Amino acid sequence: MITVFGTGTGAPLSPDPALSTAAVVVGGRRHLDAAEALLAPGAERVVLGPLAPALNAVERAIENEKGQGVAVLASGDPGFFGIVRALAERFGPAALDVRPGVSSVATAFARVGLPWDDAAVVSAHGRDLRTAVNVCRAHPKTAVLTGPGAGPAELGAELAHASADRVLVVASLLGDPEHESLERVTPSEAAARDWGDAVSVVLCLDEKRVLAPVRTLAGPGRPPARWALDEGEFAHRDSMITKYEVRALALARLGPRPGDLVWDIGAGSGSVAVECARFGAAAVAVEKTADGVARIRDNAAAHGVDVRVVHGAAPTVLSDLADPDAVFIGGGGRELAAIVTASARRARRSVVVAVAAVDRVGAVRDALGAAGFVSDGVLLQSSRLAPLPGEVSRLAAANPVFLVWGVRPDADAQSATSEGFLERPWTSLNEGVVE
Repeated sequence: MITVFGTGTGAPLSPDPALSTAAVVVGGRRHLDAAEALLAPGAERVVLGPLAPALNAVERAIENEKGQGVAVLASGDPGFFGIVRALAERFGPAALDVRPGVSSVATAFARVGLPWDDAAVVSAHGRDLRTAVNVCRAHPKTAVLTGPGAGPAELGAELAHASADRVLVVASLLGDPEHESLERVTPSEAAARDWGDAVSVVLCLDEKRVLAPVRTLAGPGRPPARWALDEGEFAHRDSMITKYEVRALALARLGPRPGDLVWDIGAGSGSVAVECARFGAAAVAVEKTADGVARIRDNAAAHGVDVRVVHGAAPTVLSDLADPDAVFIGGGGRELAAIVTASARRARRSVVVAVAAVDRVGAVRDALGAAGFVSDGVLLQSSRLAPLPGEVSRLAAANPVFLVWGVRPDADAQSATSEGFLERPWTSLNEGVVE
């Protein structure tokens, strides 16, 4: 009943019975104009604006036309961040005959001569831009589908101070033989320009790492096979590192994932920040010592992840950072309560604090409660196997650590409305392009 034509990025539509007999044809004005000669003279043309009226027109046609077809014209590949999802939800997959075109993402990567089976793809069209920004920070190869208020300028402004090694490739009017353009710019250069409404897609690249090893699973990479890595897998000073038993529970309470931003305050070796980055989150490590800053950078490089390192003392330097989804606080001394308070005011989901001194647990919980968080915690005491002469083992006790965490009560609702690469209500038939 419903034939969905992906117009790709330049290839004209060919004559097709599904077009010539359709009682209703829905699409952007330029798509309808381009297909005019292929349509039945009496067919109803529905020019795309908001999505809901277009879906209602399709439903009316199905009810009233007694078997005559409906054609939908959409940019690129309509099954890739496109209208197919909305149509399948409304009418069921069995009602659809989808004719895919080449997506803007595939075309943009083809134009720059890069494979994209290892790229992260995120839509910022009608969504919170911060998710796209965090994916760009965390991954060396990302395609961003743009929209009003979430274009190259806004993306560049967010990345300018946090991702100096990124290059933006702004692809506009893909498929237009006369006006198509691809421009390589720095985030700062992108932020300083008015790009208009012709942008098709933006590629965010770390050009030193755009060619990943061949793999069998598409996307930016699998989740790590191991986490809560042994302390020996990080450079650290005098055992000043969050022990893996503590790190394991901290990671469970932080819940790092692609699209998230995580702060690691008093980072020391940066082990928590590195592990969060291995899960695909954007990570910021705050460290006040110069040797600690160098150590964190070395650890991030050793594990092949991006961690932004901020040299300075919390809570002072926190005001310059973007709002986090989750925060880990592994140090703070006398400023601990102030750091927890500043973090909790801005964290969207959770704050996790490792405390060695029992006297500070109450102050941490009070600060979390004052910020509206629901708090909980445990005392972690572990004993590791240690060798003894004669090929036997003993138990070596590690210093006990309190792990206290707070969760924002509405965290799930906030998360559901910010996941820019997951399902959200669609307002356009096209890949992030408003007609």
